[in-house]
Amino acid sequence: MHFSIQQIYKIMNEVGRRNFLPSELKYLADIEEALPIGHDQTISQPYIVAFMTAALSPDKDDKVLEIGTGSGFQAAVLAKLAHKIYTVEIIKTLADEARERLFQLGYENVFVQHGDGYWGWNEQAPYDCIIVTACAETVPQTLIDQLKLGGRMIIPVGPVHGAQSLVLIQKDEAGVISSKNVLAVRFVPFTRNIRL
Repeated sequence: MHFSIQQIYKIMNEVGRRNFLPSELKYLADIEEALPIGHDQTISQPYIVAFMTAALSPDKDDKVLEIGTGSGFQAAVLAKLAHKIYTVEIIKTLADEARERLFQLGYENVFVQHGDGYWGWNEQAPYDCIIVTACAETVPQTLIDQLKLGGRMIIPVGPVHGAQSLVLIQKDEAGVISSKNVLAVRFVPFTRNIRL
């Protein structure tokens, strides 16, 4: 099923961005800007959330992997559209807060894990859709490997302080990967735990 950006905005309004902002910033919920959520992280500009969600257009039976939970807003939007959302956050405080927030708001189909998103969430793979909400310099092969045949991934790619693009990646039924740049963006960098 394909969703328009307008349809996603309607879902975002139902979810309520203000529920995912620090109390002192709730009054800015409707502003078209990324906003700080602590720990040098941001909640994305509403248009970017809508654009990325519409680009994936998950089906109601889909299993979705999100890398970069943040405050949990993107996961909550996806939870209205897809069957199960698995989301990974590298900052433990944010992961714990998002898990509690999503639970309190009644999102029973979202599962939050504290960990290094570079490695995805292999135990639950493969995924119909993968969404990455932090900029990677290159697309992690680990995430491509966790994408189901016929699946889609959207990820910001580029240097931390340079030109970044949202890249839509598709894996066809034969496992062949294709990608295209769909939008110029600016994201916080993909942070890593270095595995020894």
